[in-house]
Amino acid sequence: MTQTFNINSIVRDSVKALKPYSSARDEYVSDGSTMIFLDANENPFENGVNRYPDPYQRSLKAILSEQKGVSETNMLLGNGSDEVLDLIYRAFCEPNQDNVITLPPTYGMYKVLAEINAVENKEVLLTTDFEPDVPAILAAVDEHTKLIFICSPNNPTGNSFKKENIETLLESFNGLVVIDEAYIDFSDQESWLNQLEKYPNLIVTQTLSKAYGLAGIRLGICYASEAIISILNKIKPPYNINQLTQQKALQRVLNEDAVQQEVIQILEERANLEQALQSLEFVEKLYPSDANFVLAKVDNADKRYQQLLEKQVVVRNRSTQPLCENTLRFTVGTPTENKTLIAILKQL
Repeated sequence: MTQTFNINSIVRDSVKALKPYSSARDEYVSDGSTMIFLDANENPFENGVNRYPDPYQRSLKAILSEQKGVSETNMLLGNGSDEVLDLIYRAFCEPNQDNVITLPPTYGMYKVLAEINAVENKEVLLTTDFEPDVPAILAAVDEHTKLIFICSPNNPTGNSFKKENIETLLESFNGLVVIDEAYIDFSDQESWLNQLEKYPNLIVTQTLSKAYGLAGIRLGICYASEAIISILNKIKPPYNINQLTQQKALQRVLNEDAVQQEVIQILEERANLEQALQSLEFVEKLYPSDANFVLAKVDNADKRYQQLLEKQVVVRNRSTQPLCENTLRFTVGTPTENKTLIAILKQL
């Protein structure tokens, strides 16, 4: 079905007709020459941030393009992945008419954004082994289904979904499949970025919040076909990524070795944490993780959460999520934090 996929058939009519706002920095793009800029009503006194930032983050995209093997024209940067996801809703989902499909237990913002944008959210639970229920998902699709959200590696379960399940959805669904790869850097699974040319209905989102350690600057990345990116660029705020964020992100992505070393250490600490959790009597099940956290089923999540809180350790109680009764999610900390956590757990 993807062979006949036409992005224009699912774009909202109002977005198709939209003439995007043209900022001063859209109309004149600096070539590096020394110019007197009197076009954008900026304060002329130099302080490092008195000028508007590059609306298309060209320097940062050039580095990401080199590292990821994806053209700059296939990228959109957002104020966190949440802005990227919101833009996708606003470009393709008609309020009070269209619907999306999400696969709980999963990242909670997909549902929140559906509600904000007045879009029906059809929830199709994962199977008991935390895999997409492909027949049930396809059965839930109707003529108004525009998006299917897949978080892989999944939050809060930690597992990556089987490639063949995702391929079936990409090939059978004539809408957009959004694969959220926030945790891909901790996984040995191949990123879906390599499949962008094969599947015109594929969107991949990634983030600098996890492996890159930049949660505080809020920077998410959307990778998709040039056609999809040009639609999202039409509706994004002109200067959505501020100058300080661009500078900090550039410094960090250029320091690939440091990022890689931190990822290696997190994976080593994850193995230590998993080993410790498996030895505890009150841990009933440990779920395999491809992320920087571990989900554990315990005897009494509310009780264990409270006990840890009293020892100044904050974990996440995920018991309210479907299929996650009595589960705690442990983010992998530093070696010192991990050692402290394990010592406390053994005392409970």
